[in-house]
Amino acid sequence: MTEIYTEISNLSSKFREMCFGLTQDEEAINDACQELMLYFLQMNPNTLKGIWEKDGQEGLIRYGAVVLRRSLTSTRSPFYYKYNKYYTHIHNYYETNVTEGHTRSIYNIPEVIEEYKWERLEEIDKVLDKQSWYDKKVFELYYSGETLDSLASKTGISRNSLFTTIDKVREILKKELND
Repeated sequence: MTEIYTEISNLSSKFREMCFGLTQDEEAINDACQELMLYFLQMNPNTLKGIWEKDGQEGLIRYGAVVLRRSLTSTRSPFYYKYNKYYTHIHNYYETNVTEGHTRSIYNIPEVIEEYKWERLEEIDKVLDKQSWYDKKVFELYYSGETLDSLASKTGISRNSLFTTIDKVREILKKELND
């Protein structure tokens, strides 16, 4: 395996070249190549060994190209969620105007204080009161911070049944509150 990992590290310049076909952003290229190296290290060793034995260096390059393309172009890739989505959210939300132009800075984050609309919460309670005790209790437990897995283990009710109940109550709430 050490031989394979050494070969992968020797291919890092090749992977960087491939990225320039997808983006010109040096930082994104560096991040994508670093994530590719982590991807190779974390993948199933038998799969990696199979690629190496079947196609050698060419197989590693092709496999890396697919991972890099997915990382840099797909909005569903782990790379996107780790790098692009988070920073895009911050940049769109926290903007400040400066005399030289429009700049964005994390240091000028405003304090966001959300006010609860108690009337809306009371409407939700009224709709929940019309539901069966089981539906109401499962919904309340889930939204009090429990996960489906923890609820399933505590109650002995299947995870799928709990999800179906919660989803049904959500739909009823949407229908009742949006009318």
